[in-house]
Amino acid sequence: MNGSLLLPALLTGIFCYLGAIESPWLFGMSGGFYVVGRPLIAGFLTGIAFGDIQAGVLCGLAVQAVFIANLSTGGATNSEIIYAAYGGIGLALATTKDPAVAVTLAILIGQTFGLIFYNTRMALYSFWNTRAQTAAETIDERGIVMNHIVYPQITTFLLRAVPIFAAIFFGRGLVDWLLNNVPDVVTDIISVLGGVLPALGIAMLMGIVIKEKAHLVFFFAGFVLMAFANLNMIALVFLAAMVAYIVYLSTGKTTMTQTAPEVQGTNVAYEDDDLF
Repeated sequence: MNGSLLLPALLTGIFCYLGAIESPWLFGMSGGFYVVGRPLIAGFLTGIAFGDIQAGVLCGLAVQAVFIANLSTGGATNSEIIYAAYGGIGLALATTKDPAVAVTLAILIGQTFGLIFYNTRMALYSFWNTRAQTAAETIDERGIVMNHIVYPQITTFLLRAVPIFAAIFFGRGLVDWLLNNVPDVVTDIISVLGGVLPALGIAMLMGIVIKEKAHLVFFFAGFVLMAFANLNMIALVFLAAMVAYIVYLSTGKTTMTQTAPEVQGTNVAYEDDDLF
């Protein structure tokens, strides 16, 4: 059984490495962190690795909804989203293929082991950076290349691919044992929380995006159209774009009308009472 898990676990670990912002193979932030590093894409890629794309995408959707409002301020983060995505989705596909289980495992991995490896990686980068600076001061070209490129990439691979591979390959038995031996009430709670957490992530995103309570009308209108009019997401996107354009035009004209008299009545000549 573990033999059949070897290749999927290995591929998932490699995908986790490629999704790192410091990995150059997919242009770092552009193709790595903001594409391969997103849970939805991670679900698709992990689904390919496990031979079940549909289950992978469903798990990726659930995990993406939870982390959709995840923010990193400076170098600080409350959860390592790439570890969470590939670790949680990979373990879920190796066991139950349940999106609720993927969400629970993703949060557990992202906020514990993910942060540990993230901070370890940052500390090691400081070490390599110091060595690279010393090599630059002594004009050691080989030292610059090794400490600025080679050693950091080896560090990134070891701290990303290896832990995710080990978590999936060796952690599958533990997850199976826990799911089979814990009381039904615990698994029911996990399923309920797994369904609630994506809604919490969307609510957090709404709290960031929606600045005025009146804008909630558009959100509920879209929900009603999808739930009761059976419109698909593509149709809703076009409707939302048209409504947004109309609102933009109306608010823009209102603002211009209000500011025009003030501009016309402004005396642009400079006068200083102290000079006269």
